[in-house]
Amino acid sequence: MSDDQPDLPEPGSIEPSTASGADDPGATSIFRGPDLPEPLDADAPVESDDAPAPGEDPFAAWPQPESQTAVEDAPSEGEPVAHVSGEIEVPAGYTVLEGTPTGHRRSVALVVSRFNGGLTNRMLASAISALEDAGVASENVTVVPVPGAFELPLAAMALAKTRRYACVVALGAIVRGETAHFDFIAAEAASGLQLAGIETGVPVAFGVLTVETIEQAEARVGRAGDAVRTALEMADLFARLRASARTG
Repeated sequence: MSDDQPDLPEPGSIEPSTASGADDPGATSIFRGPDLPEPLDADAPVESDDAPAPGEDPFAAWPQPESQTAVEDAPSEGEPVAHVSGEIEVPAGYTVLEGTPTGHRRSVALVVSRFNGGLTNRMLASAISALEDAGVASENVTVVPVPGAFELPLAAMALAKTRRYACVVALGAIVRGETAHFDFIAAEAASGLQLAGIETGVPVAFGVLTVETIEQAEARVGRAGDAVRTALEMADLFARLRASARTG
């Protein structure tokens, strides 16, 4: 096809017509474009009540897009976003098997990343406080520091396989940087910790912060306590499930 061939119109943009062509009165055109207004006289003055005054923003009166409101209402950087609270309501007549976050006579392992230690050390303190509140004795808690978040799944898997612990809690903080490193580490830590729990049957709680900024991480240090309560609840649920299976 020659490079000099004129561009064809887009499909659906023109309609068939038998109107005469402008260049050749004797020719018949098979296309008719949309009706266009008469060309304006460049020298004619423009008369409009909507014309902006000198120095006025000509776009000030234009309506703003709907997304503008959504952007203004979005939470500011570092501000925690609340979840939707509520309780599960089971109708009467159904059997309910549910655990509670109690730690009486239970052994718990805490795997902690040393990377971002200024954050993870505070997370460890929050986790220990939650364990004490749940009634877990200090001699029943094992703390295992590891180099970083990437090593958390391997350590959690090894601890769970010993069958010495009712649950394992993994604590770490991954802050997004300027490269794709964040995405790889966060994804592998999440999937690896889930795999450790699935393969061993021991609850493994995900207490790893995956945030954009240090400020966001500092606002979420208390999530370590949430991870402890989650692990204890699942451990209690599994214990109730085993007891229920034995009694039939």
